[in-house]
Amino acid sequence: MRVLSGIQPTGRFHWGNYFGAIRQYIDLQHEAEHAFYFIANLHALTTVRDRDELWQYTVDAAIDLVALGLDPEKATLFVQ
Repeated sequence: MRVLSGIQPTGRFHWGNYFGAIRQYIDLQHEAEHAFYFIANLHALTTVRDRDELWQYTVDAAIDLVALGLDPEKATLFVQ
């Protein structure tokens, strides 16, 4: 099984992000042969127009995903 999913960095993550997507990312990384997750910062341009703010949200998203349990040894995390 291959998994591919992305999340927009339009602000700090909240409970909806965790229960709606991130929890499944963490679970599926153990079940999938290949798991790819991306931070869809180009899609976030419709909401966040400030370059520095968008970059900070992107970095924060990567940090949060790893802190919440996304394992770089089991899943590939990349910026769109």
